[in-house]
Amino acid sequence: MKYILAHDLGTSGNKATLFSEEGQLIASEVFTYDCRYYNQNWAEQNPEDWWEAICVTTQKLLRKSGTDAGDVAVVSFSGQMMGCLCVDRNGAPLRPSVIWADQRAQEQSAAIEEKLPLRDFYHITGHRNSASYGLQKLMWVRDHEPEIYKKTYKTLNAKDFIVLRLTGNWYTEPSDATSTACMELKTLKWSEKILTASGINGEKLPEIVPSTTVAGEVTSWAAEQTGLKKGTPVVMGGGDGLCSNVGAGSVSPGRTFSYVGSSAWVATTSEEPLFDEEMRTFTWTHIVPGLYSPTGTMQSGGSSYNWLKQQVCKYEAYAAGEKKCSPYELINEEAAQSPPGSNGVIFLPYLLGERAPRWNPDATAAWLRLKMENQRADLLRAVLEGVAMNLNVILESFRKRIPIEEILVIGGGAKGAVRCQMMADIYNARIRVPVLLEEATSMGAAVTGGVGVGIFKDFHVIDQMIEIKEELAPVPLAKDAYQTVKETFEICYNALLPVYEHMSLKEGVISC
Repeated sequence: MKYILAHDLGTSGNKATLFSEEGQLIASEVFTYDCRYYNQNWAEQNPEDWWEAICVTTQKLLRKSGTDAGDVAVVSFSGQMMGCLCVDRNGAPLRPSVIWADQRAQEQSAAIEEKLPLRDFYHITGHRNSASYGLQKLMWVRDHEPEIYKKTYKTLNAKDFIVLRLTGNWYTEPSDATSTACMELKTLKWSEKILTASGINGEKLPEIVPSTTVAGEVTSWAAEQTGLKKGTPVVMGGGDGLCSNVGAGSVSPGRTFSYVGSSAWVATTSEEPLFDEEMRTFTWTHIVPGLYSPTGTMQSGGSSYNWLKQQVCKYEAYAAGEKKCSPYELINEEAAQSPPGSNGVIFLPYLLGERAPRWNPDATAAWLRLKMENQRADLLRAVLEGVAMNLNVILESFRKRIPIEEILVIGGGAKGAVRCQMMADIYNARIRVPVLLEEATSMGAAVTGGVGVGIFKDFHVIDQMIEIKEELAPVPLAKDAYQTVKETFEICYNALLPVYEHMSLKEGVISC
């Protein structure tokens, strides 16, 4: 029996997962590490923590599963995207990695826009010009740490650094290259226009190869560190967002999924980039060669639900401890007592500003249309509806170009039947809920590795790996009721735009 080892390098830790050649999940192991948040919007990690996590989880996973290292046919990766790790010619980190959550490069983003209009940037890269991406972060290093920039041989994302450590080879692949916001979507090459506008030396960016590329083999030194066998093939894999596409079965045009975790997104697959007229959504290069993944990510998906639990539903949190159940079960039970539309209550889920579809950091959350007759259940249901309403705006932008009638839902937000039915009714789509809700990213990395070394014929093997637990169809009465709510939701957001602007200008001002 041969096995596929998939590593998922996230923000909070690395998850190592072992799959059989048939795609069966064998075992997994997690190693957590820290992230340093400071200076209001800076976020950095020590890349040596990533390497330690790879070594420890690999050794523990092989021991726990009783797997001989020689039976590992391939190692593949999923990794956090939109980072900037500067390394020297020996592959040694020159400073901590500036990760995706870091927003320090605002001035650098503005400098690009002075030379290249936002809409031009969007149509080259599929993304808005923003401090979130790797290129702007590298510009910040150049401007504020010139000695580091001078010594920088290449800049890498997390998984690309680990591939380098394992094989000694310098590569990235299209999904992570997209997350630098410096790659042309159509050619899969570094954009000369954007490099010129940014003033960055393109030689500091690694070579782009397909996601299924065997980047090399585990070296003698890496074998000693990890417990893997020397010569084990290492496949590039992809960025975590795109690995979740594969793991959720979104591997051919029109196949759509939604992830509902702390943040939440809707993503689909297309043969061409989808450029939204209002630039509300963005497009990644897919892991599947020749395809793209139009996506819209909101800030506070599960976070709104968690805020509700912590700040409003403290009784449910206490009662859940007594009943030995999840507090979310109790919240869902009460929310279900309110009808579709929450008896008129609207919740705008902008607790952390908003990315897609608003792109408004000044937006804030609110309950609207509260009346004396409203009950607590209305407030709870409105929060769940507000998240789905916001995601529906993203979904409808895709539907202008792609027919979408079915959506696979993954993540913690797919655990409640009340919430899944709500999504079916609001999206007017059949909702499919898999048995494994938290394994899509690892499964995507494993499939990419399996395709890369020929274990799997193609990416459609994922269809055999996904086991569906339940399917929910829209309820006609609820679907019709939500049409009016969708219109009201948009009107409420747009009406508050001048309020958001006013409050952002007055932030920090205290009057007596």
